[in-house]
Amino acid sequence: MYKVLLVDDERIIVEGISRTINWHAHHMELIGTARNGLEALAFITDNEPDIIISDIKMPGMDGLKLVEKVYELYPQIAFILLSGFSEFDYARTAMQFGVKHYLLKPCNENTIIQALTEVIGQLDERHSQANFMANIQQELTKVLPHAKEQFLKELVTNKTYGQRDWDDYGELFRIEIENDSVQLLLFQIEGKFEFEHLFAIKNIAGDYLSHATVLLSTTIGKHVLLLTKVTSESNLLFDRLKQIKHTFASYYKLDATIAVSTPGPITEARSMYRETLECLNYQFYLGEGSIITRNDIDDAAGKAQTTFIYDDENLCMHIKSGDWEIAKQELGQFFTQLTEHRMDMHLSKSYVIPLYVSIARQGQPELINEYLQKIASFDSLNTFRMIEQFVTDNAELICMTNYNLHTKKHSFIIHKMVRVIEEHISNPDLSLNWVASEILYMNADYLGKLFKKETGEKFSNYVVKMRVELAIKEIETTGDVKVFELAEKFGFGDNPQYFSQVFKKHTGFTPSEYKRSP
Repeated sequence: MYKVLLVDDERIIVEGISRTINWHAHHMELIGTARNGLEALAFITDNEPDIIISDIKMPGMDGLKLVEKVYELYPQIAFILLSGFSEFDYARTAMQFGVKHYLLKPCNENTIIQALTEVIGQLDERHSQANFMANIQQELTKVLPHAKEQFLKELVTNKTYGQRDWDDYGELFRIEIENDSVQLLLFQIEGKFEFEHLFAIKNIAGDYLSHATVLLSTTIGKHVLLLTKVTSESNLLFDRLKQIKHTFASYYKLDATIAVSTPGPITEARSMYRETLECLNYQFYLGEGSIITRNDIDDAAGKAQTTFIYDDENLCMHIKSGDWEIAKQELGQFFTQLTEHRMDMHLSKSYVIPLYVSIARQGQPELINEYLQKIASFDSLNTFRMIEQFVTDNAELICMTNYNLHTKKHSFIIHKMVRVIEEHISNPDLSLNWVASEILYMNADYLGKLFKKETGEKFSNYVVKMRVELAIKEIETTGDVKVFELAEKFGFGDNPQYFSQVFKKHTGFTPSEYKRSP
């Protein structure tokens, strides 16, 4: 059962959340409340909760400062932040400290429970890592190579690894770092390649850099990642990387781009990995097959155009109206223009996030908070393509939701037309023009197109088909019924001959023949 601390200077909020949530039903326990960050810190020291729900604006110490302090002392504690709509920009600051859940006031029980459920899922996943060590130790000789690769993936993608974790795994894998300084190398093969090529370049890199230098290596997605020591021979690194590229190209006729991180302690491996990914993003400017470092990024950023202006009014209008084709074109133009400005990922995000907020506001009122919560996802989007896909997918979702709502309005009109047909089926004057002018008071051409679009049939054909089906049911039910009676009852007036012609066209029999058929 997870322990929860609630922090807010508004008593009504504290009491409301405390009483509304059935904590035990969701495997949680509310262990205390605090009025501000200072009270919360004192409470955390003695009780150490698993989850903190905190307001952002509070006297003494606000929510953002509380997040920063707790992140330094207790990085395993998860946060859910509450705030008013006008303070939404604070979410970006909170993301720097791993906060993924940001709820706008007022928020209902379901919204809070959903956020808590997601946090619990993340905590469960984090706790399951303790089993990782036990699983490795069972058949270490068999799984050691795979375990090392998996550990490197975890090391560069998991926020919770610290010095203690590295000490444990370093001892397990018998890896020693003499000067506590390491470096990441990320290889990306250019063009079309097979999965075996990743293993090939990994093996070639291992040969040129030597096993004493390469601490860990793995394939991660479509990349090869090496964790290496920073030694006195580091000045030879670039020469050896060129040799790796040359050898790989001579065997497989493929080029490779290599990103080299800034050296640092092993505990900063995750930020080093993000740095190498950011370096790869700059291959568009520096050319495929480059060896890219932080210095190259800084140089490219200095040459980039930084003034970017985009008017989102037209895009938002089409998303609101449900016109996805035009909205998609507008969105494509935005990202094309943004790409042309050659900004780094962080600066690009500063332009994309406000656009995403504008798009989210075009959604249905009850869903806007859900869309806005997704802003936390931007922290994990490490490539320009991922950002574009994320925004495009959510824009399409919002746009198509609006489109379906407009479609439902049309369906209501068609439903009403069908009801009019059923009620006036015996009326010889029943026609599209009659329904449009006498019943619905709408344009007949518009109604006709709308009717065919939703039913797949012209109005007149639909009416005739229904009349014949009702006549068939009448014949089968009563048996001895006159043709002229059927014609009069189902809208053919005093023209039984025409009724018989229509009936035969649809069934293959005249009404009299149909009555005699077995």
